[in-house]
Amino acid sequence: MKFLSFAIDNQPRLGLLTDEDQVVDLTMMLRSTPDHGLIAIPERVSDLIEAGDEAILRLQRLISEKGSARQSLQRLDEVNVLPPLRPKKNIYCVGRNYREHIIEGNIANGRPANAFPEAIEFFSKPPTAVVGHRANVRRHAELTNSLDYEVELAIVIGKRGTDIKRADALNYVFGYTIVNDITARDLQKRHGQWLKGKSLDTTCPMGPVVVHHSAVGDPNNLNVGLKVNGEERQNENTSSMIFSIEAIIEQLSAGLTLEPGDVIATGTPKGVGFAMSPPGCLEIGDVVSAWVERIGTLTNTIVD
Repeated sequence: MKFLSFAIDNQPRLGLLTDEDQVVDLTMMLRSTPDHGLIAIPERVSDLIEAGDEAILRLQRLISEKGSARQSLQRLDEVNVLPPLRPKKNIYCVGRNYREHIIEGNIANGRPANAFPEAIEFFSKPPTAVVGHRANVRRHAELTNSLDYEVELAIVIGKRGTDIKRADALNYVFGYTIVNDITARDLQKRHGQWLKGKSLDTTCPMGPVVVHHSAVGDPNNLNVGLKVNGEERQNENTSSMIFSIEAIIEQLSAGLTLEPGDVIATGTPKGVGFAMSPPGCLEIGDVVSAWVERIGTLTNTIVD
């Protein structure tokens, strides 16, 4: 099941994306079904996550019962897609998680090529950086000369947990989405840490959907990629990650409580702009499309 948040007349709605790229208005469907059984009608994906597993089961039964009587079908390219959820706190991110990306970054920064991290490198991006599918991303030319892209599979947490064991980690996952971890490389380097260079407004495109974990299969074996103006820049598989989804959840949750709706971006593969020769970072007018197998494509445009 692919869930999304969208808007009609500036009012948020919870949607379901079909295999035909049609959006089912679940909020309207529930409003027209008095015996839907939910405590509150969700208007965003985050509301659905907060409602718990029982809400998913009730929705599945309702959608099955409605069948061809689904209401308010619209094409995905015709609706105003919102970020699937607006995190209540910073988006957790994993740095340097793909071996070949680490090598290209080491070479570009004058470090030994095979210097790999011994532990997961965590950083974060603020909720104010989040934008949705087809939203504009600001070039921030007054602040950076090196605005870069990073396609990432992102985990969406479904239930509260601390000190989660690796063997149990996937039981805490609601689903998965796409994050483009857009980065001001020069700010990242200048400030000696990653927060500022990763946190400019509009530099965390997310979406277009959150796919329920039951529809994803093995998250450690998904193809991911990115194109700029139709040119392929990144193409890899999550099996190349140094730290698996389970390891990320285990290490991040050690002594730190994860909550429903938390988002964890899992790192990017090789092919980033600053490591190209010459560098191929983002400029005004560029159209960036990040994709992940079983999830879809997240597209954004760089603007002045």
